[in-house]
Amino acid sequence: MVGLMETALPFVRHVGAPLRALWGDDAIDRLPAELDRLRAQRVVIVCGRTLAGSAELNDLVRPVLGARCAGIFAEVAPHSPVPSVMKAADLLREVEADAVLAIGGGSAVVTARAASILAAESADVGALATQRDANGRMVSPRLSAPKIPNLVLATTPTTAYAKAGAAVRDPATGERLALFDPKARATAVIFDPRLAATAPSGLVRGSALNAFAMAVDGLQAAGADPLAEAMLAQGLRDAIRFLPDVDDAAARVRLMLAALMTGIGSDAAGTGLAQALSHALGPISTAANGVIEALLLPHTAAYNLGTTDAGLTRVGELLPEGGGDVAEVPAALREYLRTLGSPMRLRDVGVERSQLADVVAHAGDDWAITRVPRPAGPAELTEILAAAW
Repeated sequence: MVGLMETALPFVRHVGAPLRALWGDDAIDRLPAELDRLRAQRVVIVCGRTLAGSAELNDLVRPVLGARCAGIFAEVAPHSPVPSVMKAADLLREVEADAVLAIGGGSAVVTARAASILAAESADVGALATQRDANGRMVSPRLSAPKIPNLVLATTPTTAYAKAGAAVRDPATGERLALFDPKARATAVIFDPRLAATAPSGLVRGSALNAFAMAVDGLQAAGADPLAEAMLAQGLRDAIRFLPDVDDAAARVRLMLAALMTGIGSDAAGTGLAQALSHALGPISTAANGVIEALLLPHTAAYNLGTTDAGLTRVGELLPEGGGDVAEVPAALREYLRTLGSPMRLRDVGVERSQLADVVAHAGDDWAITRVPRPAGPAELTEILAAAW
């Protein structure tokens, strides 16, 4: 037997953020207790227009909030465009909000988080965003102002629940601006089957595929962190189990939990090239970011062979058609996505071959690309995209 002192033990720092998660029947009814815990009396709801006029909001959420509802921002848009986020921040300041409640999916969560950052910081969004320093490193400014609590009532599975970052998009330039502040993390997320049942099936499937893809990428990046690996493996296991049943409200809640676990795990482990590329591809495609990210997985997994074999082996063990030789995992990923009816080529989701060069340029400036297990330059990214196209 090899003694512990004779074995290399790499240093790992695993930091867990405080988060309260509540789920199950009538989970919305627990919202007042969460607000009492935060001493929140002036809550602004952040959601999309459809949800703002829905029976679910007016019959389920408004009665629970009561007089604490200080305003509703109902202009959430896909990819959280900067003008929309700035308007939400203005409302938070105007009503002197002491908490913000995101109701919806990833765009609502990110818009609420970004708005709480902009409302507290006296600076332009560009100055607050992560950017490259003189040495080419991605650096996030330290945002020191206190932030009001963020809470989430989820309608779709999204890894955004667990994140400290909020990526907003400048519609004038197409640039993706990442705002990072751990103080703006969600303090509580609530998964209620009644709200889970409201989202269109395609939207739920796309969001769940994002969690699936981030779990696959995260397991390849987890390295020597067994805590992150455990979260990612369970997130992937549940995503695989419940993705075929997206029309069932209980399955949707389980997919939300899978997304939460994947978000927590990937926060510690890092991610992969599929995420960075999907951030650039999503706005120019006809499909959701999660669909794009999943589409790229077989190609990024093939690129990672020889570098992330331990993680890919773990992925193969969890896939229905996986296992066996690690070299077969990219094909197993492709086969699993095919069984879901997911698109398999970028050309099938509205991406033109001529757009790939711009995608490579944007991906190279994405914060996600700084934490991939096998780095890729413009030539490698171009090759991956060409294969996926």
